[in-house]
Amino acid sequence: MQLKPAELVINEDDSIYHLNLLPEDIATTVITVGDPDRVGQVSRFFDTIEVRKGKREFHTHTGHLNGKRISVISTGIGTDNIDIVLNELDALVNIDFKTRTLKKEHTSLNIIRIGTSGAIQPNIPIDSFLISEYAIGFDGLLHFYEHSNINYPEIEESFIAHTSWHKTKARPYVLSYSKKLGELFTDNRIRLGFTATNTGFYGPQQRQLRIKPSQMELMEKLSSFSYNDLQLTNLEMETSGIYALSQLLGHEAVSLNCILANRSTGEFSTTPTASVDKLIEFCLERLA
Repeated sequence: MQLKPAELVINEDDSIYHLNLLPEDIATTVITVGDPDRVGQVSRFFDTIEVRKGKREFHTHTGHLNGKRISVISTGIGTDNIDIVLNELDALVNIDFKTRTLKKEHTSLNIIRIGTSGAIQPNIPIDSFLISEYAIGFDGLLHFYEHSNINYPEIEESFIAHTSWHKTKARPYVLSYSKKLGELFTDNRIRLGFTATNTGFYGPQQRQLRIKPSQMELMEKLSSFSYNDLQLTNLEMETSGIYALSQLLGHEAVSLNCILANRSTGEFSTTPTASVDKLIEFCLERLA
């Protein structure tokens, strides 16, 4: 099957449309960050940097650390951006741009998110680290793709019943991390968690400025949910999309979270940059 120009959009310099990257620009180990400024915060630890490219919110540095080739790319905020980034990263390694056909041999990427997050349980300390062992997505991205046997309908049904989830909202979906990749980061410095991925920062996370959220009791329902002793631990805005598309496309993915806020206690980190730096160093130490 040959992909049409309107499906696989390639720029005049033969790079992929949004990311502005050529196939040779990325490594098979990819770190994703939300903030474009955090790309340099990661790559400054590299021994060498061979690629520096950017377009819109998507900035990429590829380099080497202790002999290992690593790419770091900014996604911007939200699973809508994750849809772009994950599909285009996959296209770079699994589609022949010259013939517009799928490659016979599949390449699997290791995708590691380094992101910030807010805890919803009072016992999770500010500035601590958390691996998203499971993620529940409120974004609906998974439902736009054919899928089967990758989600956990029993947990989903239990969550829907517990929260009285309104039928006008997208059905929540639950996915797990890559255990193979996750084991690389297993350490007494980082806890396993069950992460909720929201579609926004304000109303969807029950923050009220001038518009009242439709579910003022959402935080209480999230923090009190339990399924076979599995509790929701934190909130952010990308993990479910990363897990969904990684599994559908045959990649390994794990989300590492730096807890900067605690919605239960009302605290926020006084040293956010230093805390994220520590998570970056921890991640790179394990990768290289």
